[in-house]
Amino acid sequence: MNKRPLIAALMTLTALASASSFAQTAAPAAAASGNWAKEHPRRAEVNERLAKQKERINAKEAAGDMSAAKAAKLHKQDREIRQEERDMAAQNGGHITKGEQRVLNKQENKVSQEIGK
Repeated sequence: MNKRPLIAALMTLTALASASSFAQTAAPAAAASGNWAKEHPRRAEVNERLAKQKERINAKEAAGDMSAAKAAKLHKQDREIRQEERDMAAQNGGHITKGEQRVLNKQENKVSQEIGK
């Protein structure tokens, strides 16, 4: 029995499995290392709004116009929006689409209304 064709087939399968594994980990690794568009205009707009909302929450809490519990709840909502923005960007080569930006803006609008109450 000639084992060469079997060995060649196993080597090919091993190479394909390695290439597939690399392709699945390359994009998240690039995102984790910061090699993606953190300053993409749509991302920047979303993140600037989140930063301003954070300042507004802190100011209202410091002024006594908001309880610590409500401030913590709103900060948590903003962190969830920021994480969603990061997840969206990771799936789109470092940027977010206009539709994704609209979704995030709607979420930010709800938090903003809560801050204003």
